[in-house]
Amino acid sequence: MALWGGRFSKDTNQGVADFSESVSYDQRLYPYDVQGSIAHVTMLAEQGIIARADSQAIVRELEAIKARLEAGEIELKTELEDIHMNIETVLIAALGDVGARVHTGRSRNDQVNTDERLYLRHETDEIRAALRTLQSALVDLGGRYPAAILPGLTHMQNAQPVLFAHHLLAYVEMFERDRERLADCRRRINRSPLGAGAIAGSTLPLNRERTAELLGFAEVLRNSMDAVADRDYIVEFLAGLSLVAMHCSRLAEDVILWVSQRFGFLELDDAFCTGSSLMPQKKNPDVAELVRGKTGRVYAALFGILTVLKGLPLTYNRDLQEDKEGLFDAIDTVKASLALLAPMMATATPREKAMLAAAADPALMATDLAEWLVKKGVPFRDAHHMVGRYVGWCAAKGVALDQATVEQMRESIPLAEPECLLLFSAARSVAGRDLTGGTAPAQVAKQLEFWRHRLEAGE
Repeated sequence: MALWGGRFSKDTNQGVADFSESVSYDQRLYPYDVQGSIAHVTMLAEQGIIARADSQAIVRELEAIKARLEAGEIELKTELEDIHMNIETVLIAALGDVGARVHTGRSRNDQVNTDERLYLRHETDEIRAALRTLQSALVDLGGRYPAAILPGLTHMQNAQPVLFAHHLLAYVEMFERDRERLADCRRRINRSPLGAGAIAGSTLPLNRERTAELLGFAEVLRNSMDAVADRDYIVEFLAGLSLVAMHCSRLAEDVILWVSQRFGFLELDDAFCTGSSLMPQKKNPDVAELVRGKTGRVYAALFGILTVLKGLPLTYNRDLQEDKEGLFDAIDTVKASLALLAPMMATATPREKAMLAAAADPALMATDLAEWLVKKGVPFRDAHHMVGRYVGWCAAKGVALDQATVEQMRESIPLAEPECLLLFSAARSVAGRDLTGGTAPAQVAKQLEFWRHRLEAGE
């Protein structure tokens, strides 16, 4: 008979038991379940609700159970539904009535929520650290090739020359926002529901603030109904992970383009590529492709929990058991992606000549010519029109923008001077964008130094 089975005259139908069990996946919460239970019984003893000797015996046995679980010495039983009931059953088997006191003043409703918050607090810290490692890999790669220039793209067309390091630093900024979001989310995760009970709290003199202190929570949740029904912190966390996955996917897409023959801008280490079962010549960027593909799994977890929650009345409903599998999968997916992206980028090698050859197309400096005219006092829209007319003339004549004569240029741009033909240089174009956030070498060097210092300081 289940621990809650006093009301029932029959055992649970086996199909129902199989359908409703969660221990097959929520077993990863065992360290946090033990941690929460130790804090709970410590408080119970301090409040005089159970004997101090009973509390101490429960704590010792819980620590032993945790060690046995870590060693794989406890067989988890699906008929006991979840990790919480499995641990409590083993505890009672060892201590009898003393062990049965562990659940005094507590419901699985507040217990599960507590375990999840402790777990997510840990995972948030882990993922933020993994993001920092990826940021370091990108900064180091950019720092090793500070002069590499490639064409930046808009609409998937070559647009303007930028430094390779500048492009990488764009992702460093994205991942920093991810770290900030997760840190902010952690504040809302780090609130204690323990003591809220099933819905309305307890008639026992529990000290919720004490268990929150013992578990390192910043505060307690103020409303017992909200405490057991809330899963907003999971939604918010998964929204943050979805952005992490999206940024990883965008980086992966750039890598996939860069290593393709049509770009040829980047060489990946063989350790992060695979071959074809048929074509011997193939070297495929499978890690990047899988990172891109697995993003959908993270999004699915977010939409899954939103769908579970959208029609639930207060407070606890068994639907909330569905908050875990997608969450666990999303965490595993994001951590695996970050763990591979960092060394993949750390060992990548840019093909600087190919990058520069593509960036040297004089058409990419058309804006530089328009801005030269602006410096001469021409309104930008007029300058844009004149340069556009010149580009059209060159295209019609099959002449590169830097190969026309000054006289030919003056047919479209009356103010043209010999200096204009010197503007069609990728290096000069990049160097000219010397403003905060620009791609000039001096600015990018400042940014690289900023990030080196910040990453080394662990900020």
